[in-house]
Amino acid sequence: MIERIRALVPARWRLSRQNPTKNPDCTEFEVDNWAVSQFVLGRLVPAVGTQPFPLHELMLFVAAVCRLRPTQIFEWGTHIGKSARIFYETTNHYRIDAQIHSVDLPDAVDHVEHPGSERGRLVRGLPRVSLYQGDGLSTSLELWQKGGRRRAPFFLLDGDHSYESVLRELREITREVPDATILVHDAFYQSKESGYNVGPHEAIEKVLAETPGRYRKLHSGMGLPGLTLLYP
Repeated sequence: MIERIRALVPARWRLSRQNPTKNPDCTEFEVDNWAVSQFVLGRLVPAVGTQPFPLHELMLFVAAVCRLRPTQIFEWGTHIGKSARIFYETTNHYRIDAQIHSVDLPDAVDHVEHPGSERGRLVRGLPRVSLYQGDGLSTSLELWQKGGRRRAPFFLLDGDHSYESVLRELREITREVPDATILVHDAFYQSKESGYNVGPHEAIEKVLAETPGRYRKLHSGMGLPGLTLLYP
């Protein structure tokens, strides 16, 4: 259905499949060849039956994948599969041959955001997308190890957003996977008095202090919930 709708879009409005990365060797992100509007990005990454990610976060998702061109993407907290769908549509459109591994909680775990039967609804049956249940960190690292420890894997952390869990995940990834790229969701800084999740931001700053010079940081920086990219 999505492809049939896309076919109705006039050719002058269609997105080019050319990699939008202008200069992959520069120290800063540069992208070109796409229109930064909700309408155009919405056709590239359709949000089927759900509220889409904020536009500034969606742009960072897509830009990071196009710039880094990972062959393996590991993510957890997929819920109904929004982030996994973004990764799938982006890699499919720009012809990036990446395997997407999405992990969510086991059925027996009681959690306020447990998707139940809706788990991975937006990506079920899609090629190159595999769904798992278990601890996101340990399951992803096990898959990476069994898959031959490929270089430069891409991780999305979108679990319970607590300081302790995000710090554990970041430390373990940086220790086990020296050249990993890490995208952390819900990372916008708020004071503790706000009642919002301050854990991811604090955990990121802690790990950056522990690994000086190892990562560059790129933050969406345009409001809640926030998205931060750490890349070598």
